Amino acid sequence: MSEHDANARYIREAIVEPDAIARARAHAVELGAAPISAGVGAQSALLAAATDARAILEIGTGAGVSGLWLMRGAPKAVLTSIDNEPEHLAAARSAFHDAKIPATRARFITGRAADVLPRMNEAAYDIVFVDADPENVIEYVEHGLRLVRAGGTVLVPRILAGGRVADPV
Repeated sequence: MSEHDANARYIREAIVEPDAIARARAHAVELGAAPISAGVGAQSALLAAATDARAILEIGTGAGVSGLWLMRGAPKAVLTSIDNEPEHLAAARSAFHDAKIPATRARFITGRAADVLPRMNEAAYDIVFVDADPENVIEYVEHGLRLVRAGGTVLVPRILAGGRVADPV
């Protein structure tokens, strides 16, 4: 086993995922919505906490795994999440309800991100989390840079690697 493999294994085994997120992950897998790893989720929560995020935009809801991690790190934040799959949004709403996150702290928008993002307010978010269709990621990052406040963070948890979306750790 290489050092990289050993480190990745340690990270996977060391992170304890809260029950609500674990249930959302299982539902995401059932839906075919590839959730971020627990390691990436924990890193995202850390960044949300470190920046004291109050307004978070998520491009690509999935079944709510990444949104739950972000809200775990920023318990006073309001999350706005965009997805064009109503079934994914319904799963995320259910996951947020299961995690006891008040409906007033999460806004779910059904629609194509390319159509929704141009209508959103500039410099309105502390974090923009881009986890949607890889073929449009550059366009979404450009919007994210416009939508994030000065000093804010645009997170892109997946990178293109060898023609597939890779999730580190």
